[in-house]
Amino acid sequence: MRARLSIRVCGLLAGTALAASAALGTAAPAARATVSSSAGPSGVGAWSAAVENAVTGKLLWSRGLNTERPMASITKVMTAYLVIKAGHLDRKITIPAAVTGYARAHNASSAGLRPGDRLTARQLLYALLLPSGADAAYTLAKAYGPGLSRFVTRMNATARLLGMRRTHFSNFDGLPYPTSYSNYSTAANLLALGRAAMRLPVFRSVVAKRSYRLAAGSGHHAYRWKNLNPLLGRYPGAIGIKPGYTGAAGQCLLFEATRHGHTVIGVTLHSPGSISSVNPADATRILNWAFSHLS
Repeated sequence: MRARLSIRVCGLLAGTALAASAALGTAAPAARATVSSSAGPSGVGAWSAAVENAVTGKLLWSRGLNTERPMASITKVMTAYLVIKAGHLDRKITIPAAVTGYARAHNASSAGLRPGDRLTARQLLYALLLPSGADAAYTLAKAYGPGLSRFVTRMNATARLLGMRRTHFSNFDGLPYPTSYSNYSTAANLLALGRAAMRLPVFRSVVAKRSYRLAAGSGHHAYRWKNLNPLLGRYPGAIGIKPGYTGAAGQCLLFEATRHGHTVIGVTLHSPGSISSVNPADATRILNWAFSHLS
């Protein structure tokens, strides 16, 4: 709770934000030794960040590894994880009438789903993870809970099973409700979530797609969704995973890339930037540094 209160102070006192973030949770547990910040990548503006060898799990560098912060739409990685683990991905799900008002009320990112359309859970995963559709998250949570509150309960139970002890999900999409800080995690916990999700072939396949087109068919309109991950197609070897943004969370990115036989996974929380465009600069600096040291 002390860490989350400090984050609120950071959000209110912009002039002291960086100093406050540096004072929070910067020490990693002894079991996860890390390279000192002075030896890490330069120019990284994220308040919390970490990168590790995705195969061995060895932590290569971190900042604020265990500080609890809002994670924005990285939340949807857990939503997708639960759906894929539950299976039945070819089941047809009717888009609820409430999704349009839900997305509009929260000013949320949307996949443009049409109420009454019937899509498979597999198709809805693309709507969830590529354009970061809150309407897709709502639809999947309602179907797989069954019911929204039950689905969120399952998210928190699964987080505990994955060892994510400093994570709390208050919703299924990362929107800032009931408060801006009620949905939170840490860099260390999100690396654990990313590793677990990327072990699922369906998840890996979806997040690696730069775009997905669904032609009009029986029971649904045509859709085309573009992946918001700024690394795909721009950073050689990038294979996922998920960006996010809220005012409290700042720019967030959970990412994975492969180069010269090495695979690394990393995360940045509260990087500089605005909602208008996802900022890949911090992730790029971290990846370049990590691959240079692994090579």
